[in-house]
Amino acid sequence: MVRAEPALLRLPGFPRFACSASLNTIAFSGEQVILGWLALELTNSPLLVGVALALRMAPLLVIGLPAGVLADRGDRLVLLRGANTIMALALIVLGTLTTLGHVTIGLVLGITFFIGCARALQQVTQQVHAHDLVGAPRLTEALGALGIAMRIGGLTGALLAGRLIGGLGPGPAYLAAAFASLLSTLVLPRRSSHGVRSPLTAGSVWEGLTGFLAAARAEPRLPLFMALTAAGEVLGFSHQAVLPSLARDVLRVGPEGLGAMTAARQVGGIIGVLGVGRLSQMGGLPTLFVGVLGVFGAGVAGLGLAPSYGAVLLLLLLVNTVGALSDILGQSLMQQSVPAALRGRASGAWVVAIGVGPVGQLQIGALVSWLGVAAALGMSGAALVVVAVAARVLITRVRSF
Repeated sequence: MVRAEPALLRLPGFPRFACSASLNTIAFSGEQVILGWLALELTNSPLLVGVALALRMAPLLVIGLPAGVLADRGDRLVLLRGANTIMALALIVLGTLTTLGHVTIGLVLGITFFIGCARALQQVTQQVHAHDLVGAPRLTEALGALGIAMRIGGLTGALLAGRLIGGLGPGPAYLAAAFASLLSTLVLPRRSSHGVRSPLTAGSVWEGLTGFLAAARAEPRLPLFMALTAAGEVLGFSHQAVLPSLARDVLRVGPEGLGAMTAARQVGGIIGVLGVGRLSQMGGLPTLFVGVLGVFGAGVAGLGLAPSYGAVLLLLLLVNTVGALSDILGQSLMQQSVPAALRGRASGAWVVAIGVGPVGQLQIGALVSWLGVAAALGMSGAALVVVAVAARVLITRVRSF
């Protein structure tokens, strides 16, 4: 008789871990809404909004792999607590300066970049600790459950930030995000679970990096999954940089409308995550990953043609449903393509891949300034469809997939 697997929420530490991730995403999503609105108000430039959002993500590109080495070497929970606390303190500083009227675009960009450095460590470590709690066979399922918790947090954070900006201003909204980040630290499990913990590795950070690069050369799937993840980030997820201009200048729905649009992205993410478990049981995950990226690109292109605010919300649901699927499939495929001792570095490689995203936010911000919202979204979405078609042809020709 086959023994049934326990529900994820019954596994030791997983409920507190999921709750912490949800609270952290309240802060993350709220900060995104605040940053986009504040940067647009301070500069009146869609290009500088893209710069601000790019600086928020840029540390992932630089810090992702070193953070993965740290996650392979140290206590994951200690790293999570440290990263969450640093982000909360930085948000308090930014919220206080904004409330007192002493904020400048330079300060916003600098502190945002610092927050992004801490978030790079947090995102890498969170993925590896999920594996610690559930093991490799249930990793996709766990990432899906974690994704639901995070997107519920993102939905809450986006709506709350929009309301707070409209009623009290960006400063108090930043302070509310800081409070959520502090709470996320307090609810983390008290100790690590060692039942299925990925093995720790010794040696210097440099040795860890070179060892990972050697493994990547030996396993050609990992660089391909990194490249496809980066393409999704640059050409697909970069649509978020357009939303402040779309809300204020095209749809004229204000910060509350921007919050609702960001919330629609999170609802779409929840729908996508709910479907990932069933889709993952079908097999052929690399082919599924590529197909999802193609639909993602088509949705982004269509977003630029939406005729009304309601249509924009519906398309944001669709676009972020498939975006969430691509996110989880990319994470799972990259961790499953390396030995257990390198899972932290595989998570770091995923963070590096999404760290390329600032390129997309800069390019789409520039395209909006030069050609308008519709052309910028159409060009980015069409390019992602082309990438997906090319990757499908490549996977068909490589039998090892």
